[in-house]
Order: sequence, then structure tokens, then C-alpha cells
Amino acid sequence: MIGRILGGRYEILEKIGEGGMAVVYKARCHLLNRYVAIKILKDEFIDDKDFNRKFKRESQAVASLSHPNILNIYDVGNELYKEKNYPYIVMEYIEGKTLKDLIREGGKFTVDETIYYGVQIAEAIKHAHSNKIIHRDIKPQNIMIARDNRVKVTDFGIARAATTSTLTTNSNVIGSVHYLSPEQARGGYTDERSDIYSLGIIFYEMVTGKLPYDGENMISVALKHVQDNIIPPRELDRSIPEKLESVILKCVQKNQDDRYANVNDLIIDLKNVDIYSNINSYINDEDDKYHTLVIPNFNTRNDGNNFDYIEKKDKDESDPSQDENPKKPKNTKIILSAIGLALVLVTIVFYGIFSLKNIFRAEEIVVPNLLGVDYREGRQAIEDLELEFSIRGYVKSDEYGINEITYQSVDPNTKVKKGFIIEVTVSDGRELVRVPGIVNRTLYEAQEMLESIGLSVGNVNYKPSDTTPKDEIMNQEPAANTYLEPGSTVNVIISEGEEIKPVIMPNLINENTIDAQNKILSLGLKIGDIGGEYHSTIAKDKVIWQSHEVGSELESNTVINLIISKGPEEIIEPEPDPDPDPNPDPDEEPPTNGENNSEDD
Repeated sequence: MIGRILGGRYEILEKIGEGGMAVVYKARCHLLNRYVAIKILKDEFIDDKDFNRKFKRESQAVASLSHPNILNIYDVGNELYKEKNYPYIVMEYIEGKTLKDLIREGGKFTVDETIYYGVQIAEAIKHAHSNKIIHRDIKPQNIMIARDNRVKVTDFGIARAATTSTLTTNSNVIGSVHYLSPEQARGGYTDERSDIYSLGIIFYEMVTGKLPYDGENMISVALKHVQDNIIPPRELDRSIPEKLESVILKCVQKNQDDRYANVNDLIIDLKNVDIYSNINSYINDEDDKYHTLVIPNFNTRNDGNNFDYIEKKDKDESDPSQDENPKKPKNTKIILSAIGLALVLVTIVFYGIFSLKNIFRAEEIVVPNLLGVDYREGRQAIEDLELEFSIRGYVKSDEYGINEITYQSVDPNTKVKKGFIIEVTVSDGRELVRVPGIVNRTLYEAQEMLESIGLSVGNVNYKPSDTTPKDEIMNQEPAANTYLEPGSTVNVIISEGEEIKPVIMPNLINENTIDAQNKILSLGLKIGDIGGEYHSTIAKDKVIWQSHEVGSELESNTVINLIISKGPEEIIEPEPDPDPDPNPDPDEEPPTNGENNSEDD
């Protein structure tokens, strides 16, 4: 395929990936002068109707979705090559790596990285579910991480429209076995919660660097999903927050009803994980002896008076050892002197350290208020103070504008040391609203639909239409299933009904009667009265008169009356008298009006 041009515009440049049923190539679109990714069904599946159907299903599934964390579909088509018809899908080209590649290269993710990527993946699946699409093959290989750290979920090749429940009936269970839900492994009913199970497995792998289930073959792994309990993540890494572990364990419950009811609930819990909650809170059992302890004050008597106290035994005269040790009082004085000297030395050392600390103490810097500041200005302000600036992630915000800082890890006016890291989150714009389809709705209906979700009707234009009934919306901008900020407007074009064009009256004179009638009907006019008259020059059955002048503008359905020629009128000559009078009397008047001119009169 390298070097071929598909659809007259997509030049195949190189192979960049391969999946179970298709190969992905990098290509250049000559029409728009941009790079795209093209997925082409593998040669061995070209004649397989089942795979062709799945391939077509992917393009249909993704075409109905529009989300920043879902790979865009630009075009679909078929290419005839070596007498075979190769279907292909033209997609957005992403420069980056798959999530699986990043795990293999760098091992487990930090907690904040797991949450940052995890929320984006979940947002994409949430959008698919809101459009009644179940992915059914969520795995790190189908998740692209772009260079700007944006997540793009791909490969809806086995996605299905969600009904009340969807049955996996194929005996060869579709999906990647390491991320397969128990119900998929059993060939049972799948729904949105099946994708949530797969998300839980991905989160587990991200934060621990390991898959929860593995085996010698696919069947053994699938059985573990159905039968075995997962090893809690914190047993592998005690630094994982308990809240994050709870999220993961809830996602991967065997029973669908025990998982999150929807992805939105999962996202809320994921965002509420405090990545700092477990710092300094995990100490191994063998290190318990180093815990901070409350040490009793052995220089305190029971009466509460503090002073140096050395218990002396009452002298027992019967104990010869007491009399045999005359140097004991002297030893006591030596001990007390040593203790006093030690206290003086400790005081001197402590004072010296404290003084040096004050002398060499690093300059403390007051952290400014970054909330609502453009992150580029915030970065400059922090770096000017010789602090470190780090973006933890991007969030949707109704309070802050796009690119404005919504959170800072250190409160304003707090004093920190030079080089301290200040983490922030940045607004990715307001929570977007999905535009509903309002085509074939009345203006009133469209206004109600848009206002109910925080949008409104913008510009209203009217145009004639042969397909859309009058007073119904025939087009909307932006299109349905795109996303807008709350308060945005949707422009509409409303049908005026069929366009009424003036009909120019043709010349029907001398036209055959049938031809004239057909011409009238073809122009959208109606045939009226048809009369007949004799005409000396126009032949019989041809038009000699029309009710409207040639070239006049008429409305549709105007009635046209015609007069048709009967041909020339026949002249009847009188018959000659069979017995004419050979000698007519010139004075005799001819008989008139049938009167009898007899002599009797």
C-alpha cells in the first residue's frame, strides 16, 4: 500500500501500527495538506463479511461521537486494489505513544499521573456511553497519549450500541483477554459497567506497573477474571492512597451491580483522591522501633518536684561494703560534675547550631496568589521568584476562563524556600454542552430544547426547500453532537416550503393538441377548457388560441384554456334544378319564403 493514493487524495507514506483486524498507515491528505492516519482492513479479512461488518461499525460508532479525548474520524471509503475492495477509515493523526508503550518503557505511573490520564480516559468513555456506545475493548493499546499529554481513545472496532443489555454471543469472545470483564469472558450480558471493569484493570496496571491477572494462555487468564480475586494494589505498593485503591477495587468487582453504576460516579471519586494523603503514613513493621516515643522523665519524683535526684540507700551498719567504700561520696561529686559539664557543652553546641542556622538559613519567599491568572503569566511570576512551576493537569471550569489557573498547591502568602515546586491546575474552558439535533423541529421546539441545556437560538434565516416542510428547521450551525460552552448560540435555517418560481407562458399556437397539453402539465400549470373553432389556415387538431400571452409570468397551477382548430369551414353549394323552364318570364317574380304563387292567390 505504500505510495498508493486512496480516494484520489490520501497518499500512503508509512506503516505505523497493526491490530487484530486492520493495519494503520500514516498518510498525507493532498486536498487539505495535512497528515492523517488511515486504517485499512487486513487482506485476509477482505472477504469475511463479519469483519467487514465490524470495520464498518467502527466508522459508524465514532462518527456519532465528538469529544476532545476521542480520536476524530475524517472520512471513510473503499479502494479497489488487485481485484479486491479494501475498506478504509481516515482518522486524526496523533504524534505520540500508546499508554501500553509508556508503561513498558517507564514502569508504573505516579499517583498523580494515574489520576491525570485516568480522568481523561474516563471522560472519553463517559461521552461514548452518553451516546449509547459501549467500547467493549478498553485497553492501553487503544489509548494514545499525544505529545501534549492529551489522551485519545481509539479503536471502536467492536463497539456496540447499548440496549438494555448487550449479549456477547460469539463463541470466540471478542476483546483483549487481560482487560476483559467477567461477563465478556463468560459470553454473558455486557453494558456500560463492562467498560468500567476494563478501566479498573488499566488503572491497576498504571499505578502498580503490573497486570492483576496473567497466565500461560488466554483461557487461563479469562478464567482468573471470572474466578480469582484481585490482589489489592496497596499490597504491592503501600504508597498508593487508600482512596485510589478503593476506586480500582470497586471498578473490578465480579458482579456488575457491585461496580460503579456509571462512569460519571467513577470520575467524581477519581478526582477526589488526595495524592498527598499517604505521605509519611506508611512505615514497615520492622521499622516500628524507630517510631517517635514518649520517654518518661527519670529526673522527676513522684511529688512532681524536678531536680537532680540520686537515690541513696539508707546506710546499713550491718553491711560492711558501705564502710569499705570511703570514696563513694567523691565518685558522686565526679558524676554530678560530669553531668553539669555535659549540659554546658550541649547548651553551647545547641546555641551555636541555632546561630549558624539563622546565619545560613535560606531566604523565605512569599507565594503569590495565582488563581485566575493566565498560566503563562503565572509561570513567569513563579520563576522570577526562583521557585519551580509545574502544571498538574487541566480541568473544566465555569468559574475561570480558559488557560487560567484554578488551583495552586501552596496557599497564597505562604512562605517557602527557594526552589520550592508550586503545582497548579489550569482551566481547559467551561464544561461543554453537547448540541442536540434540532433539524425538522419548529423554531419554538428548538428554543425549548436549547434553553433547557443552557444554549439559545442565534441567527434565524429562511430559505425555500423541496424536502423540508414549511416552518421546520432545515439546517443548524454548529451541527448536532458538537460541543459548545454554556450560553452559546445555535444558528438555524428554517424552510419556507417549496420555492415558487414564475412560469413563463410558452407559445402553443400550431402545437398538436396532445403536445400542447403535455407541455402545460410539465410546467406545473393546469389544463382548463378546450374549445374548437374552424380556422382557414391552421390545420385541424392544432391550437389556434391560448388564454395567456406568450412570455407572460404565471404562478404554478395557473389554468390554461385552449381553442383547437377544426380545420377550414366547408361551403355547401345549392343543388341545380333538374327541370329548368326554358323560357322564363322576365316579369315573373321568383317564389319566396316557401309561399305558393298560384293564380288562386
